[in-house]
Amino acid sequence: KPPPAAIVFRGALRRTFEVICGASFQPVTMSMEKVLESLLYASRWVLAPIYLGLSAGLFLLGVKFFQEVLHTLPLVIEMKEADLVLVVLSLVDMALVGGLLVMVMFSGYENFVSRIDVAEGTEKLSWLGKLDSGSLKQKVAASIVAISSIHLLRAFMSASTISNDKLMWYVIIHLTFVLSALGMAYVDKMNKH
Repeated sequence: KPPPAAIVFRGALRRTFEVICGASFQPVTMSMEKVLESLLYASRWVLAPIYLGLSAGLFLLGVKFFQEVLHTLPLVIEMKEADLVLVVLSLVDMALVGGLLVMVMFSGYENFVSRIDVAEGTEKLSWLGKLDSGSLKQKVAASIVAISSIHLLRAFMSASTISNDKLMWYVIIHLTFVLSALGMAYVDKMNKH
């Protein structure tokens, strides 16, 4: 007969397994394959704190956004138009990154962890539950191209202070993003047919 501590440990282990895997523990009928599959399936929950961390990143981005607004407000009367446009482009850039974060958080969570249940009568995003991983990749690529375009526009607005070599590399990197996005869209279209 096993000692009482071993019995308690086995009971705790059995209850932990049942909570994690959502299945009752039946040592006689449950095969090793079933246990492995249950553990692999349950491991998707490791992604949940990562998506929660992205929401913290979104909060930090919001802090930086409003810091930039508060910093610019007292100076707006004396600012040159080109400088104001650069500040606005910076704010647009942060808004695009924020939207990208929201899209990755929600779609990633829904695609890989669990469905998001929104109560009836509350506001629901129209695209929630409709973005698969292929569509998400295309939207992320399009967002990266848009963000890169804003960086490139900011660089060209202050082109007099940036060397031609640097500008050339900005354009090459931007074109790389554009070609990558087009290539991913083409491959996704080929896979659907």
